[in-house]
Amino acid sequence: MAILNTPLPASAPIKDDVYKEGNISYVKLPPLDVSAAFPQATPASVFPPCTSDYYQFDDLLSAEERAVRLKVRECMEKEVAPIMAEYWEKAEFPFQIIPKLGALRVAGGTIKGYGCPGLSVTANAIATAELARVDASCSTFILVHSSLAMLTIALCGSEEQKQKYLPSLAELKTVGCWGLTEPNNGSDASGLNTTATKVDGGWMIEGQKRWIGNSTFADVLVIFARNTTTNQINGFVQFFSKNVSLSWLLLGYLTRALPPFELAFGVGSPLSYINGIRANLGVGGLEEASRDPTRTFIVKKDAPGLTSTKIANKIGLRMVQNGDIVLKKVFVPDEDRLTGVNSFQDTSKVLAVSRVMVAWQPIGICMGVYDMCHRYLKERKQFGVPLAAFQLNQQKLVQMLGNVQAMLLIGWRLCKLYESGKMTGGHASLGKSWITVKARETVALGRELLGGNGILGDFLVAKAFCDLEPIYTYEGTYDINTLITGREVTGIASFKPASRSRL
Repeated sequence: MAILNTPLPASAPIKDDVYKEGNISYVKLPPLDVSAAFPQATPASVFPPCTSDYYQFDDLLSAEERAVRLKVRECMEKEVAPIMAEYWEKAEFPFQIIPKLGALRVAGGTIKGYGCPGLSVTANAIATAELARVDASCSTFILVHSSLAMLTIALCGSEEQKQKYLPSLAELKTVGCWGLTEPNNGSDASGLNTTATKVDGGWMIEGQKRWIGNSTFADVLVIFARNTTTNQINGFVQFFSKNVSLSWLLLGYLTRALPPFELAFGVGSPLSYINGIRANLGVGGLEEASRDPTRTFIVKKDAPGLTSTKIANKIGLRMVQNGDIVLKKVFVPDEDRLTGVNSFQDTSKVLAVSRVMVAWQPIGICMGVYDMCHRYLKERKQFGVPLAAFQLNQQKLVQMLGNVQAMLLIGWRLCKLYESGKMTGGHASLGKSWITVKARETVALGRELLGGNGILGDFLVAKAFCDLEPIYTYEGTYDINTLITGREVTGIASFKPASRSRL
């Protein structure tokens, strides 16, 4: 112990081995289990009961939708809650839960047949929220897989291809992702640098993608690139299967005139042009794009030049494996073509449901945060009474509760507008932007209520606080989404600075 009591000269280098040799024995012990270290409140590994449905939103749901809510909630609370803090800390995905998520039979969402559940849009949204209530990373994993990859196959594939691939994806025996975002192109999705060049017998893809969720282990990879012949944006969808040697490639023509969208990590999809195309885009070229045939190809999984590597050091959605995709002269042969897509409009159908689902992720996050805070304030005591006995704490808790009710009702109405065919891009953008900004407020209040435990992943709120940030950004930033709605209600686009009046 003498070495610890002897001060080192100011100029002496500090060496780890000096302290290791003289350290007291308990320094190397693992941390106490949180239940032993803080016995006054229950951690999120034992997830709290749902107390956030104050206005009895459940009454608005059908029996099918309530059944979906119940089975997803039970699975997430039992299978994911006990391990989520550990895997979030490690920034690893818990692959052992994939079969259990597959057994829920929610992958594929609204797709009918081929082993898919054929859910209503509302039931699909409820499943998304219940996943996010416990863990937002699991919700994003399913969102990318189901609302993008599987819907692409359902829309683009032939009957034979749907029969071959959708059942496996519906059971989560294979996994999908979607990639558009690039290092130099986020909100400005129309400025893609990845290129597709026509060569003898096929296409050569060259470029780089970033922030693509699920991409490091996905069996289904979706890539968008610019056709060097027409200078238009082409969407390449490569379907990879661990057990199948071929992949599929969707070529969807868009136009350079598309407005900017933020495409950050997680979903990484072309965003708000998916709905209300006539009124929402308000720019030329779309009709021309819709006349161009969209081509779909089959490509081998081990195509030379294709790699995907994990992005490190994220502070949010840490369990989601976001990747950098590099394509170095990836060849796609002409003969590997599918004929199930004939226009850009078909591609927009794939993306429409995804936009609604993303608005439900922050709803689920806030439900979980409220449930956690409600239990914590009743368990944790200071000055001899529960924290729930203090006026300021009750005020914050009720403010959170009011936000959750409003978010639920806006999300529900968005689903009903979609189901009735009335939803526009402006509706979806307002829903996503308003819900996420209210979610930020709600989670911040929860962080205050938990005090020091509000920065620990063990009590959910800190983890949810961080997980909400990427959701606030992807599928359109708050600012971009407000401009989309603003354009719809005013008829004036204001995405870029203009040298002359737009009027």
